[in-house]
Amino acid sequence: MALGKRTPGFLAVLGIATAMSFAAIDDADARRGGSFGSRGARTFQAPATTNTAPTSAQPVQRSMTQPGQATNAAAPAAAQAGRPGFLGGFGGSMLGGLMMGGLIGMLLGNGLGGMAGALGFILQFALLAIAAMFLFRFFANRNRPQAAGAGPTGMPRGMTPDAPAQAQPNAAPRSGLGNLGGLGGLGGGFGAGAKKRPANAMNANDEVGITGDDLDGFQRLLDEVQGAFGREDYAALRERTTPEIMSYLSEELSQNATQGQRNDVTDIALLQGDLAEAWSEGDTDYATVAMRYESRDVMRDRTTGAVMSGDADALTETTELWTFARKDGGPWKVSAIQEA
Repeated sequence: MALGKRTPGFLAVLGIATAMSFAAIDDADARRGGSFGSRGARTFQAPATTNTAPTSAQPVQRSMTQPGQATNAAAPAAAQAGRPGFLGGFGGSMLGGLMMGGLIGMLLGNGLGGMAGALGFILQFALLAIAAMFLFRFFANRNRPQAAGAGPTGMPRGMTPDAPAQAQPNAAPRSGLGNLGGLGGLGGGFGAGAKKRPANAMNANDEVGITGDDLDGFQRLLDEVQGAFGREDYAALRERTTPEIMSYLSEELSQNATQGQRNDVTDIALLQGDLAEAWSEGDTDYATVAMRYESRDVMRDRTTGAVMSGDADALTETTELWTFARKDGGPWKVSAIQEA
């Protein structure tokens, strides 16, 4: 009987302890997994596959971009197109008022007397004629059919100006950067047969014209962001990431500190990488790069430095897709990280 009374309390404590253990594991592995950040209008689209990441990336799990946000850009234009014309605005109200006033005057038979009454009748008749003409033109324009097979811009339906080419799923593998261990970083190894878009396009999905210097900068950002995260260097992270990514990394660092641990990331080396896609949205350029790298990644006790999880003597390999963004041609910053 006594055991029966203690059982519910014991189960409750066990459930809380289990939930806390899962939360601790999730926080400890926060930087080692998960997809977060923003890729502009492509946030919830899978990046193009590459030799480095031949399978689709994990969908973004945390983002300040809302699904469908990019597709709502045409809403103001549609609302403007559907807005009433002259007859639905001030002009319609004015003509309606004059017509009503004229009709009331005619029905009552009251004018200013003599010639004034005649002129008033003529003016009222003219206003009615003008109003009828406007109404006729208004309904004629609304009922006029569009040319068959043409879209709003006069182009064939299904076509949009400068529609970007889509990568074919069964197409031959694009020339990538290959194994970077013998190519000196992200800058070389592209084949000459890749389909070009801009004059210096890296591949068929490069709509910006990414250069070797850009790729070298991406590799540097991989090293510097990982190192700054391990050192808990907030200033360095803020300089190299977008405010959204900075908020997520700061949250994870704060959780680690609360739990008395620190994520130590050292000996970062890029093994392979290639450009998945690059595009522009307004004054912002985006580039998504698949990167396979190795590092020593462990959790340490903040006080003693003892390893709490991971192996400090072993290098682990990670494949991720990092998206970089630059505004008005400024420096590239990390804007999204996705698991491959």
